[in-house]
Amino acid sequence: MITQNKKKDMIRPHVVVIPYPAQGHVIPLMSFSRYLAKQGILITFVNTEFNHNRIVRSLEKSSHDDYYVGDGINLVSIPDGLEDSPEERNIPGKLSESVLHFMPNKVEELIERMIADSSGGTIISCVVADLSLGWAIEVAVKFGIRRAAFCPAAAASMVLGFSIQKLIDDGLIDSDGTPSVNKTIQLSPGMPMMETDKFVWVCLKNKESQRNIFQLMLQNNESIESTDWLLCNSVYELETAALRLYPQILPIGPVGWAHSLEEDSISTSLGSFLPQDRDCLDWLDQQIPGSVIYVAFGSFGVMVNAQLEELAIGLELTKRPVLWVTGSGDQQPINVGSDQVKVVRWAPQREVLCCGAIGCFVSHCGWNSTLEGAQNGIPFLCIPYYADQFINKAYICDVWKIGLGFERDEQGVVPRLEVKKKIDEIMRDGGVYKHRALKIKEIMMRGVAKDGVSYENLDKFVSWIKSQVN
Repeated sequence: MITQNKKKDMIRPHVVVIPYPAQGHVIPLMSFSRYLAKQGILITFVNTEFNHNRIVRSLEKSSHDDYYVGDGINLVSIPDGLEDSPEERNIPGKLSESVLHFMPNKVEELIERMIADSSGGTIISCVVADLSLGWAIEVAVKFGIRRAAFCPAAAASMVLGFSIQKLIDDGLIDSDGTPSVNKTIQLSPGMPMMETDKFVWVCLKNKESQRNIFQLMLQNNESIESTDWLLCNSVYELETAALRLYPQILPIGPVGWAHSLEEDSISTSLGSFLPQDRDCLDWLDQQIPGSVIYVAFGSFGVMVNAQLEELAIGLELTKRPVLWVTGSGDQQPINVGSDQVKVVRWAPQREVLCCGAIGCFVSHCGWNSTLEGAQNGIPFLCIPYYADQFINKAYICDVWKIGLGFERDEQGVVPRLEVKKKIDEIMRDGGVYKHRALKIKEIMMRGVAKDGVSYENLDKFVSWIKSQVN
């Protein structure tokens, strides 16, 4: 383990943070960790070796062991049992199998070593585990360590997971999570509508992944019973219905926005698997305010070529400037040669969405992107693909009404003229969607203000952590 500042660290509260090994989970938990570190709390952040190496490379540094960042964040790693080759890692179900069966023992071994290495010095005050890793809560229980579960998704996604047994009892899903009927349901008035064939765990093309993810969720429901805190990266006023249904869920979001105190580009990119292309910020500064279409679908390339082509041509038909983030996939927009289109592999998204040039966000509706767009008053155009993205799209389009979905053709593809039509509608001068989006931004600002629910929940959690060393 890292030994620098050891005497200082011995009197600091110490939190071990364990994210699910995916980009959309690592980033919010890293933002949360940066906030805790700013409050004087020592952080040990546990990634898989594969993701740890990607993060270190994205920071343009190298390390084979632990990695100490700034004043209080120590990046450590555990194996995930998978080969580094893309062929191995792209096999359906491999990652979920590793999370379910391989990683628990490695995390337990790590914490056991940390306790042995402390030699009566720095103790672990708390384990903060991704809600998707309920077994990590059980590991903390085994060692007598206090624990908190952190949900990087919407509270509505948590409520859906907590409702699994009722869904089985009502005949909506079978014992492995497969929908028994195609039906649209609402878990509580005010919550988004959900389609049974688009539940978070449903993987229609990969039953093995579905079984693993569903098994994790069942285990999580049991593990949550022994957690001290159940934290969620959400805002009370945006998910009032879900949070009233399960008041033990404490919203602390959006993490990484008003809570974050980072001053430089290295700290803002910490947790990213890919190097950020910051040149796009200079390009945005040269554009007319509110004119740019921002296109980003997260870190995975999920779009089929036919859809990629229709989207690219539709964007070109709008004759508006476009900033397109391709992510880690090999796909490229068709019209990359256009002067109107700036293409980057990965962008500093929070800073991009703060830029006045952005007029709308064409998004896969991951929860991080949903919060980051909403907190900057940006209207959305939604193309969800899997997991919780359909719930988030329902929030955007049906509950908050700050965006639009696309109509698909018989092949399930959004045609180019539909792309142009919806973009023209959402970016119309004086548009109702922009007005509503700014109202949502105001709501989120109140949540993180000093008398806001998120601020108060965070303050209570930090005070509780610090009390462990008294």
